[in-house]
Amino acid sequence: MLRRLLAFLLISALAACAAPNLPHPPPPTPDTPLPTSSSPTALPAPSTPTDLSSPATPSLPPQAVTFPNADEFTWQWIVSNLVRPVDLQAEGSGRLFVVEKGGHIHIIENGRLLEEPFLDIEDRVNDSSNEMGLLGLAFHPNYAQNGYFFVNYTGSGGDTFISRFRVSDDPNKADPASELNLLRVKQPFPNHNGGVLTFGPDGYLYAGLGDGGLADDPFGNAQSLKTFLGKILRLDVDAAEPYAIPPDNPFGDEIWAYGLRNPWRMAFDRLTGDLYIADVGQNAWEEINYLAAGSPGGVNFGWDYREGAHPFEGNAPAGLTDPIAEYSHNEGGCSVTGGYVYRGAMPEWNGIYLYGDYCTGFIWGLIQVNGAWQAQVLFDTDVNITSFGQDERGEVYLVADGGGVYQLVRK
Repeated sequence: MLRRLLAFLLISALAACAAPNLPHPPPPTPDTPLPTSSSPTALPAPSTPTDLSSPATPSLPPQAVTFPNADEFTWQWIVSNLVRPVDLQAEGSGRLFVVEKGGHIHIIENGRLLEEPFLDIEDRVNDSSNEMGLLGLAFHPNYAQNGYFFVNYTGSGGDTFISRFRVSDDPNKADPASELNLLRVKQPFPNHNGGVLTFGPDGYLYAGLGDGGLADDPFGNAQSLKTFLGKILRLDVDAAEPYAIPPDNPFGDEIWAYGLRNPWRMAFDRLTGDLYIADVGQNAWEEINYLAAGSPGGVNFGWDYREGAHPFEGNAPAGLTDPIAEYSHNEGGCSVTGGYVYRGAMPEWNGIYLYGDYCTGFIWGLIQVNGAWQAQVLFDTDVNITSFGQDERGEVYLVADGGGVYQLVRK
C-alpha cells in the first residue's frame, strides 16, 4: 500500500500539471494502448545478480535504419532495493553509480549493490517535496586523474545547488566535506527543478533547470534571459574555480539554450555529439528536443508559447525550435523520461535513441532516416521509469521508481 502511495505522489509531481497544493489527479492506467510493433514486455522479478564484467564493446556497427524486433530483447534485472533512484552514471571503471533522491549515491559493482553508499549528503539535501532531492550526477571527463564529480540537488530553502565533490583515497567512497558549490539558484516553487547534469564533447558541463514551478510558468521564467530557470546552462569547470563562462556562450553568461519547462533528462550521443533533451509537458504534450553537434547556442525551444509543437500561451515569435518527437497525454502518457542513444554491442540498436514515459512504462525508439525522424513504441515495461543510464561500453539501462535497475539485453 505504501509503495502505491509513493508512486501516486511521484506521478503527480513528475507530471506537474497543477499547483502543488491542488488535489492530485488519479494515477493513469499503466497499459493504455499505444501503437507498438511488439507485445508488452513486463520486467522480470529479481532472481540472481547479473555479472556486468563482459568484454569491451567491439568496433561500432553501421547506424540502424529500422527498428529491431523488440520481442527478441528484454530488460534484464540487475539490482533492486534502491530507494527512489533517479539517475545512473558510469565513470569508466566498470562500476555503475545510482543516485537516490534522498541524498545518497550507491555503487553497482560486478552486478552487486555495495552496502555502503559512495556519497551521503542527506544532511544537506532537501527532498521535502516530490520533485526535490538529489537529482543529477556527472563525472568529470578526467575523473580517473582528478577524482571530481558534480551533483545537482535541492538544498536549503528548496534552492538548486550545483556542486563539485571529490573521491577519497578509497575509490568506493567520496569525501562529503569536499563540496565546492558552483551555483545556487533560487527556486520559487518546489516543482520543475530539472536536475540533469552532463558533460559535452567540448568538455563543458551542461545543466538543465526547469522553469521554477507551478502551472503555466507564471513568472515567464522560461522565456526570460534574466534568470537561469527554464534553461540549459553551459559551464567551463576547468578554466577557473568555481567555473568560467565559455567564450562562445551566446548571451555572455551561463545560458546556452532556453524555452524549457522541465528538462528532466538530456544526453549527448557519445559517437556523434548530438544532444537530446527530454522536456516534461504540462497538460497535453511530452517532447524530445534536439541539437545537432556543432549547433550554436541561443536556441529557444518555445515554452510557454508552445507545449511541444502546439500553441499554448501568447503570440509566439519567429525562430522557435520545435521538438523532433512528441506524444500526447491522450495516448496515455504523463511525463517523459529522456534516455540515451544506444552505442553498445547489439548492432540492431546502434544509433537508436531510447526514451520512456514515467506513468505508462512505455519505451520508444527514435531514429533519423533520410532526414526524417521516426518514433515507435517498442516496450511496455509496467514500471515507473525515472531515468535511463549508459555505461562505458554504450549499453543502456533503465531505472525504476520501485528501486530496480535493468539492462537492455538480447533474450
